[in-house]
Amino acid sequence: MDTKILSRVDLNLLVALQVLLEERSVTRAAERLFITQPAMSKTLQRLRDLFDDPLFIRSGRGLIPTPRTNELAVHLPTLLASVSDLVASGKFDPLTYEGEICIMTAEFIAVQVVPTLTQRIIREAPRMSLTLTSEAEEEGRALEDGDLDFAIEISRPYGSEYHVTPLGSFTPAVWMRAEHPLAKKDKLTLVEMLEYPFIQYYLLLTGPISANAESRFDRELAKHGLKRQKTLVTTQLMTAMDALWHTDCLMMATMHDLKIESESYGIVRKPYPEELEFDNTVPVVLVQHVRTIKSPAHQWVKDQIIGIVQDIKEQARQAARAR
Repeated sequence: MDTKILSRVDLNLLVALQVLLEERSVTRAAERLFITQPAMSKTLQRLRDLFDDPLFIRSGRGLIPTPRTNELAVHLPTLLASVSDLVASGKFDPLTYEGEICIMTAEFIAVQVVPTLTQRIIREAPRMSLTLTSEAEEEGRALEDGDLDFAIEISRPYGSEYHVTPLGSFTPAVWMRAEHPLAKKDKLTLVEMLEYPFIQYYLLLTGPISANAESRFDRELAKHGLKRQKTLVTTQLMTAMDALWHTDCLMMATMHDLKIESESYGIVRKPYPEELEFDNTVPVVLVQHVRTIKSPAHQWVKDQIIGIVQDIKEQARQAARAR
């Protein structure tokens, strides 16, 4: 591509050439382009200078194209149509879109949202590829550079270059297997909970894996001068669930998510002990960089995620009313 040549080209000249080809008249071309006839004549002269060719010869039947003009006429409509498609906004057909969307989110959120999102992509955007990861180095840079398109995560402070959409909130809960000695109790106390070991699943934590990493629950325990025993620390949800099923460990998770896992493993959920004073909601947001705000493809994916989350909420409300 010779950028020096392209820098000399005024796209309006090519549009004018196409109109001249269709009208074969300077007067009629001027009318269609809403300019005066002298201005149209000057445009024709600029076209002649650009292509170093007369382009049109005047005759009693109007303008007669030269051989060079006929060559241009073969390619010009396709070229202008491509440019029109390139700059057109708001047009997006998921059936024909080809591209990859990369989302970062914790597994406990992914298992609720991504299966339904995958179904919709197969049905409505079959050429789209969805890539899912649970972590990324320098998340902000990844969103800015395009290595990530969205992050679904626990809300935190963000800079002005990020667009944040609230998705809802989770209520913390204590998880245990149905056969656990505390499973029949309506209310738990800190003292009886701390008699049992804990599984630390990185549900609401990010960063290096460590038993020393503090969650909100750990910080609340510290206010009471207490500490829990973390027997297993993992980022692997299925491993955590299987260990929970086979032991008397407790795990801090959320109250109204992972319905399938709850049923498969016979998990019982209990509210946090009343001794703890904390905000009992955990806000979850959808984060994207401002570079994707005007992208129809990203907006389509965003709408799907929001719709799926709303469906999950409605199902939870209906289930609560049924009980």
